[in-house]
Formats: sequence, C-alpha cells, structure tokens
Amino acid sequence: MKRYFLSVLATIAIVVISIMPLPEVKIENVPLLDKWVHFIMYGGLCCVYWFDFFRNWHRKDEYSKWFLWIVLFPIVLGGVMELWQKYLTTCRNGDWIDFIANSVGVFLAIPLGLFVIRGIANRFMRK
Repeated sequence: MKRYFLSVLATIAIVVISIMPLPEVKIENVPLLDKWVHFIMYGGLCCVYWFDFFRNWHRKDEYSKWFLWIVLFPIVLGGVMELWQKYLTTCRNGDWIDFIANSVGVFLAIPLGLFVIRGIANRFMRK
C-alpha cells in the first residue's frame, strides 16, 4: 500500500466526498457545474493512478493488466458511488449523467496519463 499511497488516498477521498452531505453552492455562471466536478474528480483519480503506476516502474508486459485496472476501476467506482448515493444515502442523489461525466473524465485521462503523467512520474521514479 505504501507504494500506491496517493492512489489509495485519492480513492478514499472520492468515496468520502461522494457520500457526505455537501452544502448547496449557487454558482450560476458555470453551466453543468456538477458534471464538471465529476469529470475532474474521476479524471484526476485516473491521473493519480497513472502517476503511481509510472512512478513505481512496471515492466512493459504488465501494461495491459494495469491499464485495465487504471481505466476500469475508476469507471466501476463511479457507477458504484452513484448507486450508493441513490439507494444508501438520504442526502445525495444518484444520477446516470454523473456516471457518464465520471467515465468521460477517465477516458480523457488515458492519453494524459500515457503522454504527460508518464514524464512527470519518471522524475519521481522509485528504483
């Protein structure tokens, strides 16, 4: 777990934020603000996963296994959180459009991770 501390921390933060009651914020100048937040949260989570992956150097033959984990886990987590909000909380509402925003964030984090985060993580690489 120590090698993937950032990934674990980011995942826990998203779970906690997703189930806790949040104050209503009135920002009328940003259309679809809630969807942008979902997009950024799950895209950011995927980027953290990429960072930990590249920082902890993995062999090329491990890429396909980790690629599925890095991409599918945040998507599944987003779906589970929406179901949890809908059926297990009284302070939040599950929304499938939020799930789509989560997934779009993850998919856009794929090229970001492969081409940008990789270079950043290489500077922090553990040997």
